[in-house]
Amino acid sequence: MKRLSSLKGANQFLRRNRRWPLSPYKTKWHQTFSEEQAMRTLRDAVRTTVEPLCHRSNKHLPQNPTEPNLVSTLVDSFSAYNCEPTPKAYHFVIQSLCEISQFHLIPPVLEHIRRVEKFETPENIFSDLIKFYGDFSKIEDAVGLFLDIPKFRCVPTVCSLNALLSVLCYSRDHLKMVPQILLKSQQMNIRIDESTFRIMIGALCRLRKVNFAIDILNTLISDGFTVDGRICSLILSSFCGQRNFSSVEVLGLMEELRKMGFSPGLIDYANVIKYLVKNRRVNDALDVLNQTKVGGIKPDTVCYTMVLSGVIAEDDYEKAEELFDEMLVLGLVPDVYTYNVYIDGLCKQNKLEAAVEMVACMKELGCRPNDATYVTIVERSCQIGELNRARQLVREIGVKSLGLMLKLYMPLLEGFSGSGKITEACDLVDELLVKSSQFECFTVDAVVCSLCKRRLFSKVPELLEAIVRKGIIPGAMTWEALINDCGSEIKSLESSLIELVNSIQVE
Repeated sequence: MKRLSSLKGANQFLRRNRRWPLSPYKTKWHQTFSEEQAMRTLRDAVRTTVEPLCHRSNKHLPQNPTEPNLVSTLVDSFSAYNCEPTPKAYHFVIQSLCEISQFHLIPPVLEHIRRVEKFETPENIFSDLIKFYGDFSKIEDAVGLFLDIPKFRCVPTVCSLNALLSVLCYSRDHLKMVPQILLKSQQMNIRIDESTFRIMIGALCRLRKVNFAIDILNTLISDGFTVDGRICSLILSSFCGQRNFSSVEVLGLMEELRKMGFSPGLIDYANVIKYLVKNRRVNDALDVLNQTKVGGIKPDTVCYTMVLSGVIAEDDYEKAEELFDEMLVLGLVPDVYTYNVYIDGLCKQNKLEAAVEMVACMKELGCRPNDATYVTIVERSCQIGELNRARQLVREIGVKSLGLMLKLYMPLLEGFSGSGKITEACDLVDELLVKSSQFECFTVDAVVCSLCKRRLFSKVPELLEAIVRKGIIPGAMTWEALINDCGSEIKSLESSLIELVNSIQVE
C-alpha cells in the first residue's frame, strides 16, 4: 500500500519540528469564531451592567468605586475565548455608554485603548463619539477628543474634522471656534474637501450670513475645487429665504452661479419664482418660468400656481387664462391650490357663476375642494355686494364643520351688519345657532368678536339686543372684545351697553 504524498510530507515535518504544520486551533476561521463568541458574551455582560445605570437620578455624577468597570468586562469577555479585544468591541462599549448618557465612564475606556492596546484605532470611533458629545452640548470634550486622535494610533482625516465642525456650526456661540479648529487641522495634516465647505456654508446660511457663504464659495472656486450643486442650491435657497435682498440681487446671484458652472434644478427655479412673486416682480417670475422650459426642465404644478397667483394679483386675467391653458397643454394636473387661485381670479372679475361651475368641475375631475375654496367664493361675493347670492351658496354647500361654518357666515354677518341689515344678520345668527346648537355661546362670541375687530361697533348693540331677546346670553369673550377693541368708541357705545346689561339682568 502506497502512502499519500501529503501525509508523507506532514510526517516528515512532524519528525523534524515535533509539531503539526498547521494548528487547528489557530486558523483564521477559528479566530473569527472566537471573536464572535466573545462579542456575544460582551453584549450580554454590558446589557446587564448598564441597565441599572439607566435609572440613576443624576447621570452626570463622578465615577465611584461601586460602579462597574466596563474595561475589565470587555477584557475578560475576550480572554475567556483566548483572543485579543477588537476595535469593534471598544466601539460597542462606547456607544452603549453614550446611549444612556454615562459619559463619565468613557474616559477610562479611551485611556485603556491609548495605553494598553496596540491596534490602529478606527477613526469612526472618534467621529461617532464627537457627534454624541455634540448632541449633549459637551463641546469641550468633543474638541479635546479631536485634538487627541493621533495619540490613539489613528491618522485623523476630514471625516473626524467634519464631525467636529458639524457640532460647532450648529450653534452661533460655538461658530467662533471654527477658525482655530481649521488651523489645528492644517497642523494635523488634514486635507479638507467640498464636504467641509458644505458644512460651513450650510451653517452660515442657517445663521442668515449668506454674504459670507458666497465669499467662501468664491474662495472654493478660486482654489480649484469643482462647483458643488448642493452648495449652490443651499446658497440660492437661503438667499431667497431672506427679505433684505432685492429681486435684482436674487436674479444676479442666480446668473453668477450659472457662470460658475451651476445648473439650477426645478427646486432652485421654484425658490426664485416664489421670491419674485412675493416681491410682486411677476414679469421676472414669468421670465424665470420660461428659462426653466428653455433649460430642458418641465415646470411643475407648484411653479405654475405661484406665477398664476402673481398674475391674478396684478389683475392680468388674460395672462392668467394663458398660463392655465398652458398647464393643461403640458399635461400638468392642477391641484386644489391651483383651482383656488384660479377661482379667486374669477371672483375678482365678478364671475361668480363661473367660479361655482369651476367647483363642480373640480369634483368631477376628482379634486376635492377644501375650506379655502368655499371661503374664497363667499368672501368675494360679499365684497362685491352679492350678499343674497353668497347666502344661497352657503346653504348649498351644506357644511357640517363648525369651524368652516364660522368662516363662511362671518363675511355674511359683516356684510349684512355693515349694510345696516340687522334683521338679516340676526336670521343668520339663528341659522348658526340651529346648526351649532351645542356651541351657542361660542358662536355668539365669535360673531361679536369678528364685528369688533373689523370696527363695526355701531351695529354691535343692536345685534346683541336682538340676540338677547332670543334668550341667548353672550359669554365673557363678547364683553372683553367690546372693552379691548372698541377703544375711543367705547364712550359712544356706553349708554347702549348699559341698557343692554340692565335688560339682561332684569330678564
